[in-house]
Amino acid sequence: MNDADVSKQIQQMVRFIRQEAEEKANEISVSAEEEFNIEKLQLVEAEKKKIRQEYERKDKQVQVRKKIEYSMQLNASRIKVLQGQDDLVNAMKEAASKELLNVSSGHNYKRLLNDLIVQVGPLSFDISLLRLKEPSMLLRCRKDDLHSVESVLDSAKNEYAQKTNVHSPEVVVDQIYLPPAPSHHDAHARSCAGGVVLASRDGKIVFENTLDARLEVVFRKKLPEIRKSLFGQIAA
Repeated sequence: MNDADVSKQIQQMVRFIRQEAEEKANEISVSAEEEFNIEKLQLVEAEKKKIRQEYERKDKQVQVRKKIEYSMQLNASRIKVLQGQDDLVNAMKEAASKELLNVSSGHNYKRLLNDLIVQVGPLSFDISLLRLKEPSMLLRCRKDDLHSVESVLDSAKNEYAQKTNVHSPEVVVDQIYLPPAPSHHDAHARSCAGGVVLASRDGKIVFENTLDARLEVVFRKKLPEIRKSLFGQIAA
């Protein structure tokens, strides 16, 4: 092999090595670019995920706040409605209380006092001579009603005796009177629309049979019906 052949062979080897190097360098470059793109995509997806999670967190907070605000507004509306209903019911009760004043000034009031003492009539409560069944008892009334009470007391005792088949009880009219009728001058003062209070002489048993007490009992008993009539089935 002469020098020309050796030189030719060396050049071929150099070209081969150079080509191998260029191909290897190209592979490394392509691989590096692919890894870079993959890593960049992963970083982008990670940031997107963080953004989505942050958005979902804030959106959830907004939805929670909306629900809380809606619940508060709904409760406030319900309270307002209930307050309005209570105001109307109380206004009816107040109007009924004022109507009681007409009862005590009516021409049938004496008969009503008699019935309240004996406890007869269509509105029967467990408050009466018939329920006390005491041989001696105390009766308290308004000062304005004293004359009317005294005028029917004997009749009431006789009626009691007939219903119970016992002797007429001793009934002492107390000198401490029930409060007077409501006054426009002092709306907050204690008042009584009429009626009586009966008690055993030892004071252990006391039955309030005033018009105010009877109204309170009837109103409390009929309240569900009143609310149903005014506001419907839901309010009842």
